[in-house]
Amino acid sequence: MRAALLLVCALLALPCLAREAVPVAEDPAIEQRLIAISSELRCLVCQNESLAASRAELALDLRREVRVLIARGETDDAIRAFLTDRYGDFILYRPQFKATTLLLWLGPVLLLVVGLALLFRQLRRRARDAQARDLTDAELSKDERAALASLLTAEDPVAARGDGHKA
Repeated sequence: MRAALLLVCALLALPCLAREAVPVAEDPAIEQRLIAISSELRCLVCQNESLAASRAELALDLRREVRVLIARGETDDAIRAFLTDRYGDFILYRPQFKATTLLLWLGPVLLLVVGLALLFRQLRRRARDAQARDLTDAELSKDERAALASLLTAEDPVAARGDGHKA
């Protein structure tokens, strides 16, 4: 019993020995630059997560590769170009404006313009249809205008028409 109690106390004391995680890179400047670059890159496995935040195996490999490129003295743009050549523009959260990404950049604007054009067309059509349905005095015959006038002036329209019963 004493041995079990001693074992439980030892296990509970283990968290006291925990230390802060040491960055993988020995140089904090390299690690800081790695985080800055990898936060602008998309994880190819997770797709909606940055390379810096992803825990996927491929993300770990890509961060290791970026770390090696930084240690070699490559610039940030050269590292992005290397990864883009290897994996395409999809790896960048903000791809460059060029012919292959034209639809990506202009697509939302085009959708907005098309949507506004369709809305404007529909509103014009609705107004035109409402105008066509409205009957004006010019379209009514003399008998219809007289019946309308009597209905509008009568207190009880059903009684004025002559086909209803009073309650």
